[in-house]
Amino acid sequence: MDRLRVGVVGASGYSGSIAARLVAAHPRLALAFATSDKWAGDTFESHQVVRLEKGAGAAARFVANASALEHAKDCDAVLLATSAQVSMGLLPAFAELGKQVIDFSGAFRLEASAYPRWYGFEHTAPAWLSRAHYGLPEVFGPAPRAGVVANPGCYPTAAILPLAPLLRERLIEPAGIVIDAKSGVSGAGKRATEEYSFGEIDNDFRAYKLFGHQHTPEITRALDRVAPGVTLTFTPHLLPIHRGLFATCYARPRPGATAERVAQCLADAYARSPFVRPVAPGDVMLKRVAGTNLCQVAATANDDIVIALGALDNLVKGAAGQAVQNLNAMNGWDEALGLDALQPFSA
Repeated sequence: MDRLRVGVVGASGYSGSIAARLVAAHPRLALAFATSDKWAGDTFESHQVVRLEKGAGAAARFVANASALEHAKDCDAVLLATSAQVSMGLLPAFAELGKQVIDFSGAFRLEASAYPRWYGFEHTAPAWLSRAHYGLPEVFGPAPRAGVVANPGCYPTAAILPLAPLLRERLIEPAGIVIDAKSGVSGAGKRATEEYSFGEIDNDFRAYKLFGHQHTPEITRALDRVAPGVTLTFTPHLLPIHRGLFATCYARPRPGATAERVAQCLADAYARSPFVRPVAPGDVMLKRVAGTNLCQVAATANDDIVIALGALDNLVKGAAGQAVQNLNAMNGWDEALGLDALQPFSA
């Protein structure tokens, strides 16, 4: 069976290294190249990125980030685990060479006018913003085979998955949604500053980027596609754990939004989804999703409020796993291929 050759750019970061491992172990993919300035010259095997089949490239070596485009000839698809400013240049370059591209950053998730405020730079490839498919398959379907994908952020994935069905079924008001979310420190990446070091986060809990987090417009834009008129407040928090993300979302109920109805709404919406698991609110737990491509969702309600929950691994369903899921979907394969054997770190 021919394998789709995949390059991973930025393969020594948290999500990039997981992406490389998922590609290397995938039955329909082959790791064509992986870039890392930190690991340049090292073998894939030395960093546990190895092929499962005998003799299939375990001695291959990481190459420098700057040489990524030089290796375009070696791949059919590329995963960009790079910063938004780097992805802004690489995505069009690879796509123009006929490669499938999935970008982990926020470079192609918003409209051009939003980037100065939320990302601090002018967008230099605005023509590609409308061409990038927002890659949340459970809500927006697969990308075209020859397309490019803006892989959703981890916080947006955990919030959109429980909220979108409720908005679509008109069970909650689109205005005034509140999202209170917590993530493990790996969400800040390996190059995080002192404030994310063990000595600073251990036994601590804090909110950050109040009214200024770049995922605010991303969540708003995605949910507004489901039900126009969405306004929301998003507050992220830092958990003193390595990985895992939990979103608690509050919305005003519309007529008919009973506890039973909102729970059934999520159950119906994701009945055929391999990765979104509707459960009882008390059963949404980080330890049941960490290490997997699963997102647990739940919802309940009373006369005054609807509460929707989402929990996932920020490095897998929130990044690398979702990228592989998108690659599966855009090539017409089972979305769970290469991902269904992942197990949670604890039961």
